[in-house]
Amino acid sequence: METTTQRTDQERSAERRRRELLEAADRVVLRDGPGASMNAIAAEAGITKPILYRHFGDKGGLYTALAKRHTDALLDALRAALDAPAQRRERVEATLDTYLAAIEARPQVYRFLMHPSETAPQGEQGFDVGLHSAPVLRRLGEELAKVIAERVDLGPDSEQLARVWGHGIVGMMHAAGDWWLGERPCSRAQLVRTLADLLWGRLAAAGDRVGGPAF
Repeated sequence: METTTQRTDQERSAERRRRELLEAADRVVLRDGPGASMNAIAAEAGITKPILYRHFGDKGGLYTALAKRHTDALLDALRAALDAPAQRRERVEATLDTYLAAIEARPQVYRFLMHPSETAPQGEQGFDVGLHSAPVLRRLGEELAKVIAERVDLGPDSEQLARVWGHGIVGMMHAAGDWWLGERPCSRAQLVRTLADLLWGRLAAAGDRVGGPAF
């Protein structure tokens, strides 16, 4: 009979293998962007495509795992910017800059997560990005809404308003960042200042939530 220790060892081994496969997928995405294919990822990992499917179920499962991996890292960076010992305006700018810096540093990863490939890799259908990018933005919006609700006093219906703000700010960052990354009409610093100016009026007027961390 299988012991608890054996099961734990097997689970650790499976988790380690899954992490290795995600790292291989990341390398392919960094190289190929939205044109990344399951064939290329399997080859990078030194396995066959059926084994890759066994770990992630299907192409959507692999995409979801990669999206979670990168969204977790981005959220950690955004929380660090929001928790920095600085004035509110400086934290707003730092948070905007953290998002823009992330997509600027790894544009192929961003395009893989948010843009479908214009041409599917030979022999297979492309990743159906449209089905999966919306949950990434929804998660970012909900996380930002929690931060706002914890820190900013928006008066009556504060929690509902915080969700409106959270999703609205994420939508603004995504749309503006997508346009900026494609056209580069101005510097990142200029874009950060302009977006902060757009947000600042109501944010400047709102008080800190009593008992919560400052914003």
